[in-house]
Amino acid sequence: MLDKTFNTEEAAATLGIQVPTLYDWLAQSNAGTFVLRGQKVTIEYFQGGRRGQGRIRIEKSEITRLLDLMKVHPSSRPTRRPPTTKLLQRHITAKLGRPEN
Repeated sequence: MLDKTFNTEEAAATLGIQVPTLYDWLAQSNAGTFVLRGQKVTIEYFQGGRRGQGRIRIEKSEITRLLDLMKVHPSSRPTRRPPTTKLLQRHITAKLGRPEN
């Protein structure tokens, strides 16, 4: 049995995006080029009509999955090594002027 399904307006509002953006995401998903947070994603949806040109419906579980993929998971800051102390460089000292033979 199917979960509750959303139409495109409801799905876009739940995802926090505009309807044209949702259509763009669906087109990219169909082409296999849709990426969210560096991960390839395929969006499963229903499209009614005789030739598949009818209304689009997306299940609630699919919307929830997309929302989870959109979440930002902050990574911890890498631990820094303490700065290394630089050795004092010893300078070569010489008399200025032309060298004598």
